[in-house]
Amino acid sequence: MVMEPISLDRAMEIAKKKGLKPGRVKGTNGIQFTKGKNSRLEIINWDEFKSTLSKRRLAVYESGGWMKIMKKSR
Repeated sequence: MVMEPISLDRAMEIAKKKGLKPGRVKGTNGIQFTKGKNSRLEIINWDEFKSTLSKRRLAVYESGGWMKIMKKSR
């Protein structure tokens, strides 16, 4: 399967359907999607998530309903 970049709006749509929220690994600038049950992650708002994606040159990629945050392809 090929991972394709998707818009943040699309990522938010998929996340909502799967019960996922934007999260940050405590004490780092690492971000990921979470259901909010992991004590090592803190839930952040979508604006902060988007800002971190931009600052770190990351994008959300998707394939078959699976999402992954990776460095932007050129």
